[in-house]
Amino acid sequence: MSYEYAEGFKIRNQSATHFLTFTIVGWIDIFSRQRYRDIIIDSFIYCQQYKQLQIGAYVIMSNHIHVIWTAPNNNLSDIIRDFKTYTSKAITSSIIDEPESRRNWLLHMFNFYANRTNANDYYKVWTNNNHPEELYSRDFMLTKLNYIHFNPVKARLVDEPDHYIYSSATNYLNNRGLLKIDYLL
Repeated sequence: MSYEYAEGFKIRNQSATHFLTFTIVGWIDIFSRQRYRDIIIDSFIYCQQYKQLQIGAYVIMSNHIHVIWTAPNNNLSDIIRDFKTYTSKAITSSIIDEPESRRNWLLHMFNFYANRTNANDYYKVWTNNNHPEELYSRDFMLTKLNYIHFNPVKARLVDEPDHYIYSSATNYLNNRGLLKIDYLL
């Protein structure tokens, strides 16, 4: 399955702004650990600096990530592919090389999901689905922006969106956050 497809959704305009969801295989809660969330933040920053990715919003939940991304160089699918490839390798390397109480189970699960594909990968961290949705109007964009920022509230992790550090909600409220974003409003 191509990175462009997800449940009938396809990236048709590679430079358009899209809402995307990146999900860990088996809904494994890998992002319950800070070091794996930090891999994602570092990769976001790298993509901004070296691939000209524009990040309009993001939230990192325990087993999935929602983002609003724009690739002005008309290469969104390439950035998604590179992001998922790099972070998959970085996460598995961190599991192998650093203390991890769930090491055996995590590696077993990621290997299990890799064996269910035709790819030659030993570990599979991400699902193929990204469920891309082009943000074709301001109202639709605001709906997705609120969805992203209220995800931790809905999950009962925090009472207010800006209380969740791994989200762009703090950027929108007080111009602070873990990384610079490209404001949508």
